[in-house]
Amino acid sequence: MAEPLWRWSELCTALGLAVENGPDISGISIDSRQTVAGDLFIALTGDPGSRFNPSQRSDRDGHDFIEAALDNGAVGVLSHDVVERACPEAKVADTLDALWALGAAARSRLACPVVAITGSSGKTTTKSLLSAALGAFSTPGSLNNHLGVPISLARTPREATAAVYEIGTNHPGEIGPLSELARPDVAVVLNVHPAHAEFFVDLAELRSEKLSIYKGLRDKSVLVVEDTIDLGELPESISKLRFGRTADTAVRLLGCTGEQASFGTGSNELIAYIPGGGEHRAMSLAAVLAVFQALGLDPEPALHLTADLVPEGRGNQIEINEITLIDDSYNANPASMTAALEALQTTRGRKFALIGEMLELGEAATDYHSALAPFCRPLDGVFCVGQGMRVLADLLPASTFHEEPDADLLNALAEQLQPGDTLLIKGSNRVFWARDFVASIRQALSS
Repeated sequence: MAEPLWRWSELCTALGLAVENGPDISGISIDSRQTVAGDLFIALTGDPGSRFNPSQRSDRDGHDFIEAALDNGAVGVLSHDVVERACPEAKVADTLDALWALGAAARSRLACPVVAITGSSGKTTTKSLLSAALGAFSTPGSLNNHLGVPISLARTPREATAAVYEIGTNHPGEIGPLSELARPDVAVVLNVHPAHAEFFVDLAELRSEKLSIYKGLRDKSVLVVEDTIDLGELPESISKLRFGRTADTAVRLLGCTGEQASFGTGSNELIAYIPGGGEHRAMSLAAVLAVFQALGLDPEPALHLTADLVPEGRGNQIEINEITLIDDSYNANPASMTAALEALQTTRGRKFALIGEMLELGEAATDYHSALAPFCRPLDGVFCVGQGMRVLADLLPASTFHEEPDADLLNALAEQLQPGDTLLIKGSNRVFWARDFVASIRQALSS
């Protein structure tokens, strides 16, 4: 019989509480709507205060949803209010601090390799590919902030044979503490692009923030870094391993055609299938191969990964009435948008792009949107969405502008697209993904 995720006595010890008996815990939840039988429900407030910088703050309080979580099967509660409940309950001074303590305790009991990934784009896809190749534990989705990282750690089974986490940022000073919590054996910096850059002075400060993932490394740990990233003031004592396209890298992308790529690793050449195809995913696989090298493992499991490992909304292809949708709607930054538009130009038939504004780019936002024009002009049509995209629409004769992704936009797509066409859908998370707009497109094209 498998060990429980947490015994109640272990929970008490991790939180510095008097040890008591209680139910075994099989999962960790912070959302009563997603709570299932066996979960510990952690009642968090919607505003973490000055310690962290969430994308949104709210006055909602998880303590108001404890009864709903219990109704959905929670076996216990972690809370910090003054209410005493007739259920197994761990009372702490602050539930966010307690979540971090639980994450730290979870990390301390792991005896397996731990990998942490950061970068401006590709984190979740790389995590998915690496987890599959290693047979590692990882949480679905993009749990990479001040809540996501400790939750991912706390959900990691004690018997895991490897674990992979992703770490993100939108303000200076966030990655270092998260890496110190995760204490990775291998830390990966995939790339540094202007993404979530609104609160950074410049790209150099953003690069420094990404590289601060080294702060969680210990003796014999390795930092895996893409070869174009300037290491700046990184301590020389940190063991480093490079991947990319240049000759002196440990893992070098030699070429990529469709869904196959070749890599140089010292005197060896490896041929690998690229899930989903494209050079940007080939670079993700180069990072995966570099992690295998850092861990001293045979790379064979990483050479035959399948397209279904690419997470939803990261370039998945959907066929609707002989029209191909490329669903890259999860997020966008200038570099990933450019890569997606270039990849679109290699497809057959007529080519269209539905592109939403790129958010959190700061004062340079107008320039970044305008710079997309050369990559859009070869297309048969472009649908620009959101105020940030107005400047691009003005530069493109074969384009239409839409304030919002709405019914008028759906009608325009349905009227324009024909069998044999390809439509790329890409924009910042709040433009399409948060509204589940691809589902609306699928419905509109199916009718």
